[in-house]
Amino acid sequence: MIAQTIERYTAPTIKVEAPKTRFDAAPSATQLTPQSAGAGQIQCFDKGTNAPLGLVRAIPTDEVKAIVARARVAQEKWAKTSFSTRRKLMFSLLDYVIANQRLICETASVECGKTMMDGTLGEILTTLEKLRWTAAHGEDVLQEEVRDVGLITMHKRAAVNYVPFGVIGAIVSWNYPFHNIYGPMISALFAGNAFVGKVSEYSSYYAKFYESIVREGLKQLGQSPDLVTFLTGFAETGEALVSSADKITFIGSPGVGKLVMRKASETLTPVVLELGGKDPAIILEDADLEQVIPIVMRGTYQNCGQNCVGLERILVHASIHDKLVNILVEKVKKLTQGAASTGSVKDLGAMTMGPASVKKIQKLVDESVASGAKVLVGGKATTDQFFPPTIMVNVTSKTPIAVEEVFGPILVVMKFSSDEEAIHLVNDCPYGLGSSVFSANTARAKSIADRLKTGMVNVNDFGINYLCQSLPFGGVKVSGFDRFAGREGLRGNCVVRASTTDRIPGVKTVIPPILQYPIQESAFVFMENLVRVLYGTTLQFVTSAVSLATFKK
Repeated sequence: MIAQTIERYTAPTIKVEAPKTRFDAAPSATQLTPQSAGAGQIQCFDKGTNAPLGLVRAIPTDEVKAIVARARVAQEKWAKTSFSTRRKLMFSLLDYVIANQRLICETASVECGKTMMDGTLGEILTTLEKLRWTAAHGEDVLQEEVRDVGLITMHKRAAVNYVPFGVIGAIVSWNYPFHNIYGPMISALFAGNAFVGKVSEYSSYYAKFYESIVREGLKQLGQSPDLVTFLTGFAETGEALVSSADKITFIGSPGVGKLVMRKASETLTPVVLELGGKDPAIILEDADLEQVIPIVMRGTYQNCGQNCVGLERILVHASIHDKLVNILVEKVKKLTQGAASTGSVKDLGAMTMGPASVKKIQKLVDESVASGAKVLVGGKATTDQFFPPTIMVNVTSKTPIAVEEVFGPILVVMKFSSDEEAIHLVNDCPYGLGSSVFSANTARAKSIADRLKTGMVNVNDFGINYLCQSLPFGGVKVSGFDRFAGREGLRGNCVVRASTTDRIPGVKTVIPPILQYPIQESAFVFMENLVRVLYGTTLQFVTSAVSLATFKK
């Protein structure tokens, strides 16, 4: 820890040209889309005001392959660096993010329409914690592990090594443009890989600025900037990356995730899929409502509901249902919404995908109302860029909005009468990313949580697991598979390689003459007796040890 502390303050300082984040251009008379610029270019615009920002080049497929090839060359040198050098990069990035957190939040506000508060929670805190955890614990996680050997191989040293894949690719979603591309990059680089990541066409304008930060840090360490590239483009750009990289992380929808997996199967490229969720919060009758209500509000309306682990289903015990709903209604009615990039303080910003998101959400709300659900607040889009904070009740597990991921500011309330019913409602859903259980009885909450079919669970909290970067992140069912974050995620950037070497000088593996070719008739009898000696005795010892341990208890 002393060495790491010294490096923390001797890491190179990153200085790059900052982009503009406030724009005086008047709102566009027509709704812009990333596709409107035609082939080869991406039209970028402020998601809150619809003011055009400029054009970004869509990188063609042949260039993607060339970028990956250059990254592969740069990785050969990077893979030989010490963990000390890699920590210096982590600390340089950490210092830059701290010093420029307002700038980064402003870019996210313009790019995605989110509020500054949503930016600091989702872009800054999460990235800083990932940098801190990786710098503090990454070396220990990736160190060679010496493993146990049995009697028959006691002359060997058995070990596991974590060897870099080479070039890690990532295709990430638009909801957190800075953090989503930096998260997988941080892990890839610390594990000794190069990184090539594709950002969404809906969040491309500041990609090169984000890229310049880490590239400058690499230059100051004497490394090639080719080690990291952020790609901008459409589907074909992503397909080319899947075909070129050594491993892919994809963050997006189940539908596109299946396409990525299908493309990766052509080259047998391993993939990590994080495909969103329909995260529930079970609120039991003894829950502390003073704690629960602010968490439910934040979990639902953070980033205008555009979160993979956002609370999309609030399951409330029947005995407190009406009380909780009445409190939420009064609070939600007071929320403000608008273009956050203008500098005014709002509770909610815009929908990043504009009309596409608004139309989808409106359709889900209308279909759910037609099937028996009731809207208490909101429920009707005001413009093509904003959907108002909404509360819906009388929702069952068969209501459309309880089954499909909304990715919008809809607080969906479902009523239950027993623990068993709550568990059934949670599990009766194709998604399985995160979940929460609230109760004054921790043992009861944990018992319920243990039966939920989700990749992550929090007792008396929401989403806090992602701020614990020691924990793996990922889901089950259509929410995807494999994990990023934590030791599991960091090691996922490596080939897990088993190795054996001679442990005792002069003692080597020798095949006894009786077992050498050609096989003798007595060979099996020899092996039969050897097995009895080795494992019969060992089993007796293990049995005795277990019995002794049990007796001592």
